[in-house]
Formats: sequence, C-alpha cells, structure tokens
Amino acid sequence: MLIFRQLFDPQSSTYTYLLGDSQSRVAVLIDPVFEQVRRDAALIDELGLKLVATLETHVHADHVTGASLLRQRFGSKIMVSKVSGAEGADRYLVQDDVIAFGSRRLLVRVTPGHTNGCVTYVLDDSSMAFTGDCLLIRGSGRTDFQEGDPSAMYRSVREQIFSLPAECLLYPAHDYRGLTATSVAEERRYNPRLGGDIAVGDFAGYMANLRLAHPKMIDVAVPANLHCGRPESDAGGAINPATDPSWAHLRYSFAGVWEIDPHGLEEAQAPVQILDVREAEEFTGPLGHIEGAVLIPLGELAGRVDELARDRPIVAVCRAGSRSAQAITILQQAGFSDIANLNGGMLRWRAEGYPVEGGSA
Repeated sequence: MLIFRQLFDPQSSTYTYLLGDSQSRVAVLIDPVFEQVRRDAALIDELGLKLVATLETHVHADHVTGASLLRQRFGSKIMVSKVSGAEGADRYLVQDDVIAFGSRRLLVRVTPGHTNGCVTYVLDDSSMAFTGDCLLIRGSGRTDFQEGDPSAMYRSVREQIFSLPAECLLYPAHDYRGLTATSVAEERRYNPRLGGDIAVGDFAGYMANLRLAHPKMIDVAVPANLHCGRPESDAGGAINPATDPSWAHLRYSFAGVWEIDPHGLEEAQAPVQILDVREAEEFTGPLGHIEGAVLIPLGELAGRVDELARDRPIVAVCRAGSRSAQAITILQQAGFSDIANLNGGMLRWRAEGYPVEGGSA
C-alpha cells in the first residue's frame, strides 16, 4: 500500500508530495519548501517513516528548496536533474532513471521547457505522476525566463506526459486556485494551452503573450536552489535546527504545536510558567495539579493573558492535551513565543509518576 500526502505552502502556492512504502516505511519527498521543513519533518516522524531521498522537479524560482536541511535532519539523498546546473546533490537524474523507496519505484521522464532541468516522476504502476512546472492543472509553467522554451515544453507534454494512461492522476508543483489534481484524460481534452488539436505554433503564440510579472523570489531562490537550498544564514527563523527553542527539549507536531513531555518539563533549562487551563473543579479534583501551576480556564484565557509573564516560557496543561493545544493558539495570537503543550496532559503526568498537589491516590 502506498502512503501519500499532498502538502501545501501558501506563501509560494507550492505542493510538496510525500510518498512512502507502507511495509518498509521508506519514503521520498518531492519538492520540499525551505520554510516548511519543520512541518514535513514532523509528519515524517509521526508516520514513522524513514526519508531516503528528496526529489526536485526543477530548479525553482519562487521558493528555496528544503532539500539540504532535510539531508541534515534525516540523512536523505538529494536528487535533481543532471542538466539542472545544481551543485551539491547526491544523485543526478536522466531519462528512465528509477528511484526506489522500499518496494515502490518512481520512474524519471525528462520534461524540459519551463527549465532545461525539468523532470516528471511517474509511479511504478502509472497511477500518478508529478509534473512539476511543466504541466499544471488546465495550464502550464512559464517559458519566458530561466531557459524557457515553448517548443520543448510542447514536446515534453505531448510525448512524455500525455503518453501516460488516460486515468493516470497528475499532480503539479503549483496551483494558484486551490485545485489539487487532474488526470491525463482531462488535460488532453480540456487544457486550453496544450490540449485537443492545439499545435506547437498555437502554444508558442499563447506563451509569448502571457505578459506575466517577474517572479518576486527569483533572485534569491534560483541561486540558493543551484546549491540545493544550502542555507548561508538562517532565512526564516523556523527552519534551521539551531533556531529551535533552547529552553527545553521540545518536539514540533504536524498540528503545528511545540510539545513537551513530562521528563522534558522536569529538565527544563529555564524557569517555566505552568498554565493549567482546566476548570476549577478539575484543578482540585482527582488528578490534582502540578506544583506552582496557574489556573486560568480555557474559556477565560483570551481575556486574562496579561496575568502571564512574557519573559518566561509557558507550558500549557489540561486533562489530556487537547484544550491546552488550543491555549497555545490563543497565546500565539496574543504575541507569546516561548510556549509548549504538555503532551498527554495530567493523565500522562500522573501515569508516569510525577508529583502532584491535591488529587487522589
């Protein structure tokens, strides 16, 4: 069985694709985004996957790849087209190369036109393909910069993508309208640039008159991606492991919340405020509460955030970890930064034998 997740970066409208083999738990990631590395790593960890490779569909002009940071984190191999011009990759891909992840395979089809180094990845059973910026949903990538060539793109789509089975699902690197997938049959028939009886001259004329704005990130993204996204400095604050919170050992969840376990709270490197967001009767009830905890029920928190110090980390606590996760969101909206959720709440705290005030035996 294939593990498949489609992830989205709203800043660049980029799709990242996680594919894994359910038996071996081996996975690959297509087109990771620098600012989303923490999110992607959290999902990989939560699914219990081993990331063996990151795959680039091309050298992107609208975002910096997260490939180098993921290699630092997981030891994954960076794979890009042989003619991409990128330095520092572990494997350079050519037509008909095969990329293995467990018992599954991706086959490489060379699809230049947007850039010289564009490739499409086709799953071993031809049920899905990942087209990068070559073929988009009812559209195509640009051909007006970075080695763009409308004639090459026309041939790539017609010979390498439209030649796939009609039912093959196509997943692009971007969509700007919220669309998520298409199929070979749909694009053959309905793509206004490349479908039906459109000839190469028609397509070239269409592309020559798009009059699109210059990409905002191109002067930053292209040089960085020609080095596989290797950061020269911390560009974003939420990426480099060196910028992770240092006041305690925390884990970032795919839900977007920093979490701390009971042992981590006991070993915290800074004085911590413990915020209990249960109701008053729970605070003094059978589970008891952690020594020194401040009680502010979740329903009152938004109006009482000024009761909390902003120069000390906060750990939010509830019965099982759900309400305290919502408390993290409220605190973030109020401008607090060093905050974490106690994973498992008071149930886990008590179950692991940590001390409480009050409560029952």
